[in-house]
Amino acid sequence: MTNKSLSLRAKRALPGGISHELRFREPHPIFVDRALGAEKWDAEGRRYIDFKMGSASQMLGHCHPAIVEAVQKQAGRSIFSADCHEAEIHWAEWINRLYPCAERTRFTASGTEATMLAIRLGRAWSGREHVLRVDGHYHGWHDQVLKGATPGSGQAASLGIPAAIDDLVQVCAADPRAMESALQDDRIGTVIIEASGANYGCVPLPTDTLRALRDVARRFNAVVIFDEIITGFRWSPGGRQARDGIEPDLTTLAKIVTGGLPGGAVCGRAEIMELMNNATEREGFAPAVSHKGTFNGSPLVAAAACAAMPLLASGEAQAKADAMATRMRDGMNAAMVESGISGLAYGDSSVIHLYFGRGSPDTLTPAEIRGLPKAQVRAYRDGMLAHGVDMMSHMSGLTSAAHTPDLIDEALGAFRATLSDMIRNGAFE
Repeated sequence: MTNKSLSLRAKRALPGGISHELRFREPHPIFVDRALGAEKWDAEGRRYIDFKMGSASQMLGHCHPAIVEAVQKQAGRSIFSADCHEAEIHWAEWINRLYPCAERTRFTASGTEATMLAIRLGRAWSGREHVLRVDGHYHGWHDQVLKGATPGSGQAASLGIPAAIDDLVQVCAADPRAMESALQDDRIGTVIIEASGANYGCVPLPTDTLRALRDVARRFNAVVIFDEIITGFRWSPGGRQARDGIEPDLTTLAKIVTGGLPGGAVCGRAEIMELMNNATEREGFAPAVSHKGTFNGSPLVAAAACAAMPLLASGEAQAKADAMATRMRDGMNAAMVESGISGLAYGDSSVIHLYFGRGSPDTLTPAEIRGLPKAQVRAYRDGMLAHGVDMMSHMSGLTSAAHTPDLIDEALGAFRATLSDMIRNGAFE
């Protein structure tokens, strides 16, 4: 089968032929057949160096032997029975040990469900319904987090979101003074922040600013949620909060926390998390905060996660990924200088962001950074893919513990070739 023929078949079975809007690509997406380490192969047998890495979930690399073995063993014992099991305890103990804010952990079936649950907990604990979020930060796709997800827009990024829900969500800039002003509204009891800065750090959030935002929210007795779905186990074994010493009330996790399988988690202060304890009754509700979910902490996911935890806890995987991302960013910057192109490759930890144009990401708004011409963005992503390198959506990518210097240098060759193609085709005019 070819990618084209599979796409035609998919369009007859799936809306738009895809299961996630960011997988859309014209004239058709690639259909991946297998992946190993930091590489993957499509249905036509074509190889790609992967900087998407399962939307940041495959920190250890695709099909890591320990993960594969754990899933295979568990599949022979119990795939799913909707019961409690020992592995979920072991998994939660790892998270509680590694994350400063974590006194209790509850598992969910996705990162979006994690932020949905964390916001419910924040509202229940504070007794206030309104939520404050930061412009351009991303927290999943449920109704309560789409207002403000598109930088510079005060609207939800989708039809079908009731105005009554939008009215419960306020948006402010990533600035302590802006947050303090917004929190004058005493209806706000919960603040949610993407710990990296907007869109896994494409708009960097300096450590002092993150700490100041946390402190401002605390002064107003708001429940502080750090969304560490990308930064968790990537910035450090204990996420950004452990690396930089900034502790929230609640943390949302997904992707790496599951060993790269579907799922997520909320962890945080015991007094807030215990609102989900069936023995906790408030205002006639027991538990005070309801949380269900058939596949929460499923045995297969827990087996993968428990296999991953020791490999992630040492920090060696993060150090390898960080070093390879630094090599890639440095090489991209050198290539742009050589080609006479104004731009910057930047990012924290193992993330790679690319911006074409003058100005620094430290001074540009989320809308400006995400506002590059669509034709230019497409020329870059399509060019890299044509040269055998798959990047994440927009102008970003990330590394894993499986990336090597040889793979990075090969990818830099593809980057130089892509720049040449873009110059020749007038993408920078």
